[in-house]
Parts: sequence; structure tokens; C-alpha cells
Amino acid sequence: CPYLDTVNLANLDFDFEKRCAVSLSPVHVYACLVCGKYFAGRGKKTHAYAHALECGHHVFMRLADGAAWCLPDGYEVVDEGTTLSRIRDVLAPTYAKKYVEEEIEGARPMWRRALDGTEFLVGVVGLNAIWSKRDDGVSAVLQSLNRVAPLRRALLLDDAREREDVYRALADITKKIWNARNFKGHSSPHEFMQAVRNRSKDAFGAETGNHDAAQFLRWLLNELIRDEKKRGEKRSVIQSCFQGEVEIIDDSSASRASPFLMLSMDLPNAPLFQDVMEKNIIPQVSLERALLKKFDGVTADPKTRRRFKITKLPNYLIVNYSRFTKNNFFVEKNPTIVTFPTRGLNLADHIPVPRGDENSATYDLIANIVHDGAPDDGSYRAMVYHAPDKNWYETQDLRVAEVLPQQVNLTETYVQIYERRDK
Repeated sequence: CPYLDTVNLANLDFDFEKRCAVSLSPVHVYACLVCGKYFAGRGKKTHAYAHALECGHHVFMRLADGAAWCLPDGYEVVDEGTTLSRIRDVLAPTYAKKYVEEEIEGARPMWRRALDGTEFLVGVVGLNAIWSKRDDGVSAVLQSLNRVAPLRRALLLDDAREREDVYRALADITKKIWNARNFKGHSSPHEFMQAVRNRSKDAFGAETGNHDAAQFLRWLLNELIRDEKKRGEKRSVIQSCFQGEVEIIDDSSASRASPFLMLSMDLPNAPLFQDVMEKNIIPQVSLERALLKKFDGVTADPKTRRRFKITKLPNYLIVNYSRFTKNNFFVEKNPTIVTFPTRGLNLADHIPVPRGDENSATYDLIANIVHDGAPDDGSYRAMVYHAPDKNWYETQDLRVAEVLPQQVNLTETYVQIYERRDK
């Protein structure tokens, strides 16, 4: 094809919904490899054909399968040169099991250079905001889930084309986050947000929807489990990673076992009075010495009078701190600072653990979702542990910065993910 030298990689962006820029049709969509716009069809009466005549742009790629076509001539470009191959790698990245095990899960961090000359760390890239600060909680959840190795591995290796829309979109954005051949050092979760918005019927992902990171994470995990059950799988990768079991004991000593994906920790109420400097006192509480007592099987919940005891430890422990309470008028935020270890949280030292798990009840923190500011107009950020270089990174939308482990403890943590040693 004589027009391959007109292809402009800098104009290509495959993160957005695949619809025609003119008709908004999602059927038979082609990307112009010169200007990057999407058009439907390639016949003589289609928008792609008209664009080729009007603008003199001749090389198009079918987004469904990566086939390249020359318009208005109407022939398929079979040139397997490096340019088209590289574009296909960005359009729909695929991963081999050996590559995932040796490169992504290897001991060396993968730094790459984008087309604009900026460097980015594969696996820790910025996520472009769709609705300004209204979706930073979703971005924080995506960054955190990408630290969970079994889930990440399943999403990278799964073809996912026949899966439900939310699972497929999650697999697609995960593959883009870990794509070492990206044209740019960030990605956009636009298609994932659209899938979430449609599936949740605007409960999440919309301008006026719910943007609570913990509630969104809980909803997402249950949706993924439901998707895998539809496929006839007895136990999903979500359940294998996150599901534990807790025994609930009521006043009459009757008990029942209940599975959980997330443990909720109740924070002490903030003091009503100010200190001598007329400033609000911010209390401090320890996860190990205070909050975990809720699950010792002895301490009763003051509201329900129930006692809780963990009977099965998950491989990945999700902890949610109940910072927000809603009264008749507004939502209040509890500013209590929680102290916690980033490494070596041994549950056996603080609460009873299932028999046989005494020596394998130690967890290391891999993700920390933080809420800053007021309940209504605050923002979320994620602090994630990158195993290949053993460093912590703070991510908030497009911003990615390395932080010290000590800085992780100085935050108003909201959701945490701990990884079990010897799992």
C-alpha cells in the first residue's frame, strides 16, 4: 500500500467507545489511521468512504479484528510491517502465559517510553478521568485490583470476547494498563465506565451516580461472580481470591456461617469538643489492637449484640473502614486516623484464626484507597505496592508518583487490600 507512510501513530487512541463519529453507530466501525477518528463501514455510501474522499486519508483499520483497508480503492492491506503490527498490539493487546509469568510477574520493573518521549512504568499508569473528580473512586478501585496477581493473571490471559460486558471491559482496561507497547503513558477507562453505567442502570459511573469507592468495589466483585456463575463455573476467581467465612453468634448463642468478600471495621465516634487550641481533636485508633477485636468471637457489636469470628481466611483480605454515616440531613465523615502495618499483619496475634492457619495468617498491604476532603466534594486516590521494584506509588487519575512506605500510614484510609503470605 503506497499510503502506509501517512499513518500517524500519535493521533491514534483506542480507549474510547467504538462508535462512528458521524452516525454514532457501533456496527462495522473503522479507525482512520491518519487522523484517528472512527467511521462506520467501508462501502461507497459509508462515512469512512466519504472521509477518505474528502480528507485524502486512505488507511483504515477495522476495530473488530484489526484488519487494515485502503479506501476509496477498497482493498485489504496485507502488509505485515511493524507499523500495522504495532497498532494491532495497542488496539487489542494479547498476552502469553510465559510472558505474564516472566515479565509482568517477574522481578524487574518495566519502564517504557511513550511516543511523546515521557517514560511510564508498565502496570502503574495514570487513568484519564471521564467525569472529572466524579469517577476517581472507580480509578482507585481499578488500580488496587491490578495488584491482585491471580485476578490480574486471569484477566490478562482470558480472551473475554464472549463474556459479559463488565467483565470484558475490565479485562480490556487491565490489558491496556499492562501493555508495554502503549503509545502513551496513560490509559482511559471510558469503555469500562460505560459498561458499569449500563449494567448498574446509572447507579455507578454516571455524573449523578454513586461514587463511593467501597460500595462500587462491592458491587463490582458481586457482578464478576454473577458473570462467572452464568458460565457454569462452580467457584470464580473472585471467590478464590477474596472470599472468606465468618461465624455470626447472636445473643442466644446460636451461630451461623456467612461468606464475606470484605470486612467492615467500625471507627470510634469523633469527639464533640475541641481542644485547648480550639481545634477539633482527631482521634487515632489501631487496626491491630482495637479494630480487629470485632472479630475475636468475644466482643459483641454494640448495635446488634452479635459476635463475629473468622472461620476461613481469604487469600486477599479487603478491609473497609466505615468513615461515612448518613443522618436525616447530610453525610458525615469520621476523620479518625487508623494506624496499621504495611507488612506483617499477623491475625493470629490478635484474634482466633481457623485451626491449621496459625502459621499462615500473616498479611502484607498491597493497596490502600484514601478519601481526602469533605464527604460530598472530596476525592479518592490509591496507593499501590508494585512488587517488581518493591516500591509504593500514589495514583490519582493521570498523576502517578512514587511515595515512601511511611507516607502510606499517614492517610485517611478507606479501603485496603492485604495479600496473604504462603497462600
